[in-house]
Amino acid sequence: MTAAIARPRGARTREATDRKIMRAAMQIALQRGIAAITIEEVARRSGVAKTTIYRRYANTNDLLRGLRNLGVPDDAELEVMEPTRGNLERLLQGVVERFRAGIGVKTVGMVLASDDEFFHHVVDAVVRPEERRCMVFIQHGIDAGVFRSDADGRFLFGTAIGSMVACEALRGAVDDDWPARMAELIWPAIAA
Repeated sequence: MTAAIARPRGARTREATDRKIMRAAMQIALQRGIAAITIEEVARRSGVAKTTIYRRYANTNDLLRGLRNLGVPDDAELEVMEPTRGNLERLLQGVVERFRAGIGVKTVGMVLASDDEFFHHVVDAVVRPEERRCMVFIQHGIDAGVFRSDADGRFLFGTAIGSMVACEALRGAVDDDWPARMAELIWPAIAA
């Protein structure tokens, strides 16, 4: 049974609504700037009623604090995975799933490309934890002698993110087989 099925329906609905609100707010901020974010505009773009948004956020400043505090849930299982090709694929699949469930893959690319100071907090909260997961996995492989000693986790993560964002932008979505294909591409470059 997956985690999505195990959670009560109300919790899944709330999470989906929260994602709609956050994605709409991020789109507004990226397209028109932080000052353009209003509860009314977020409601219009997200399709979520203003009353629902106001139940979660007292005002626009509260919503902005919510954006700044975005984060990826900690998943300790991924940080201790054995350095195998299959687990590399699982790691990449997890990154895609968490970005999709959070602010969206395309938004990750837009946030990374932005020079606005506000988005640096979003990068720190959403992207950096995933980068750390990748670096821990690579370091674990180096320590175990499975990966080359010069394997660069930060570079590999950047390569994977670039590919992921490009797939989203060019194809409209990251293909279901992207993690397997990316793992196939990366594995020979890091295997000892």
